[in-house]
Amino acid sequence: MSKPRWSLLVIGALVAALVPGVQAAARDDGPILDPIPHDPVTSGLGLTVTEFARFPKSEPTPAPTDPRLMRHARINHLGELPDGSGRTYVPDLNGSLYLLGADRRPRAYLDVKASFPDFFSGRGLGQGFGFVTFHPGFARNGIFYTVHTESGAALATPTTHPGQPGTRFHGVVTEWTADDPAADVFHGSRREVLRLGFATQIHGIQQIGFNPTARPGDTDHGLLYVAVGDGGLGVSSTEPQELSTPHGKILRIDPAGDDGPTGSYGIPAANPFTDTPGALGEIFAYGMRDPHRFSWDPQAGNRMFLAHIGQHAIEAVYEVRSGDNLGWSEREGTFRYDRADRCRLYPLPADDEQYGYVYPVAQYDHNPPAGWNCDGDVGRAISGGFVYRGEAVPQLRGKYLFADLVDGRVFYTEAARMRRGAEPATIHTLKIYDQDTQRWTSTAELAGDSRVDLRLGRDAEGELYLLSKANGTVWKITGTRPFAGCRPSGATVGDVTAATDWAPVTPAKWRFPGREVVLAEAGTPRPGPRRPFEYAVLTTGPEYTSVRVDAEVRLDTPVEVSNRDVVLVFGHQSDTRFYYAHLSSDNTIYPHNGIFVVDDADRLRIDDQWDARRSRGAAPAVSDTQWHHARVTHCAATGEIAVYVDDMRHPLMTAVDRTLSAGRVGFGSFDNIGSLRELTVTGGVA
Repeated sequence: MSKPRWSLLVIGALVAALVPGVQAAARDDGPILDPIPHDPVTSGLGLTVTEFARFPKSEPTPAPTDPRLMRHARINHLGELPDGSGRTYVPDLNGSLYLLGADRRPRAYLDVKASFPDFFSGRGLGQGFGFVTFHPGFARNGIFYTVHTESGAALATPTTHPGQPGTRFHGVVTEWTADDPAADVFHGSRREVLRLGFATQIHGIQQIGFNPTARPGDTDHGLLYVAVGDGGLGVSSTEPQELSTPHGKILRIDPAGDDGPTGSYGIPAANPFTDTPGALGEIFAYGMRDPHRFSWDPQAGNRMFLAHIGQHAIEAVYEVRSGDNLGWSEREGTFRYDRADRCRLYPLPADDEQYGYVYPVAQYDHNPPAGWNCDGDVGRAISGGFVYRGEAVPQLRGKYLFADLVDGRVFYTEAARMRRGAEPATIHTLKIYDQDTQRWTSTAELAGDSRVDLRLGRDAEGELYLLSKANGTVWKITGTRPFAGCRPSGATVGDVTAATDWAPVTPAKWRFPGREVVLAEAGTPRPGPRRPFEYAVLTTGPEYTSVRVDAEVRLDTPVEVSNRDVVLVFGHQSDTRFYYAHLSSDNTIYPHNGIFVVDDADRLRIDDQWDARRSRGAAPAVSDTQWHHARVTHCAATGEIAVYVDDMRHPLMTAVDRTLSAGRVGFGSFDNIGSLRELTVTGGVA
């Protein structure tokens, strides 16, 4: 992740203040074209997921015009009833609340849509039956809470607080009391707790929930948190910063109390703004655009984490505490938001500390395609998750798992590294495997749709689930699997630096001074498929199936020359059939810094990191003329390929391809010079 610009500004100011004669460098307050230059890190860890349940098809009310609302089933959460029964619950935005028993078959528990004549789910992505949460004492009192959207005649109903100008929709929190908490179909009563008015169809009430780490007697026990979006108005107004309105806030109320504005709930005395003139006592934290999902880490301080969907560029995770101001719409992530500029973000001001904004503990950016004109949806939106504290998947313990709900990438950060006031924690992208160890490029393949609409859920044991609206399916995370985790064995070759060990394409261009293999003259294009111009194949030792190649490589072309490269060859069967890992100082064009296959045709890029939309690949592998350790692992059985550089714990590049299952290894370049030493090759004998 990039370093927050505020930390660099502070360091610069300190240097200027403490070192005599040093003048502060001129500040660049212009727009930032790429807020976070580095992408999330590709993890060497993959999730194994097993299908848990499928839900019946449902449709919005009224029929929508937005194709993004036409999903198989608009399921958006999974939890477990707090009654020890083991039953899980799943809400569908189109109106149904389902319970799943031991057979994991969805059964309709409550039809929220049928309960309200003005129920509305056909316009905004979060409209309809938005969320449900069960009271910690549900087994005893049968109480749970829902959020739904209303329109039409319902707009004549008074709201708890004044609605936004031009209110068109109401978000309603309802308390339900089941006559028999153990029943599989609801029968009981309901009452309205909270009603808020929104001017647009977006950014309504996104989640409600109880702190599951609070115990009877704790200040937080039995208090209901309500995540309220800005109704889409924060992009051009300061409403999320105004303590006199509920929009763009997290509220905390006592549903068992009666001292709120309508007597339908109480205002906890511990809330931070109860004594602030003009402020709503319900406000727990503020300055939010679209507070999508929050959760608590049941260990390590019971911290509350919030996934916050951004506007221009930043998807962020915050650790939220009482009284926090997340900055919207003055800030977006660790950057300044300018309401007059609908396109770019800006550096934080030099006096930023005086404002007291809270910044993300993790963040990633939208990475729009090249030539994007700042209009339209880039297709990025964070979906919050949970810190894993379960027992079934020990490799995930202490990791905060979350996702991008649109493109379906699943991420993690180390919870211990998500610290307020520190640099945002590194975000890792997880790979996905099914129960048959089939690797999927992303959950989009599992969901069968490029828009996954992915959410996460958690049961009472702390085990995690993935949910997709695209096909109405829930998968349980049942394990992990290392990517390219095979351990090649059978034959090991090293100390191979003599000319007799190698077969170069053009022997005159190579030098073998003793402990190194040196490509001393740049190659030139050759007839046939597009492929590295000059390379040498290791002839000592066998052909390998699964193989691990370890070597130190050096780019000897001066750094002033652009687009420098060396390549590590593997799976070599002929001059027109082999794989190669391209290690380059450039990652902005198709032929550079990636994994490629040559199969009697022009080289084809196969690595996961290449993003054709913005012409960007993995971070440059080599940017100087120093020695660097490079490692390539190719698992023939699965086709998995991983490339590591230096002391990386996670692969720089990954690919899955089964074109070639065996071959030799080699070293070379396109049109540069370079050196190799300390080569060790270990693998199965073909």
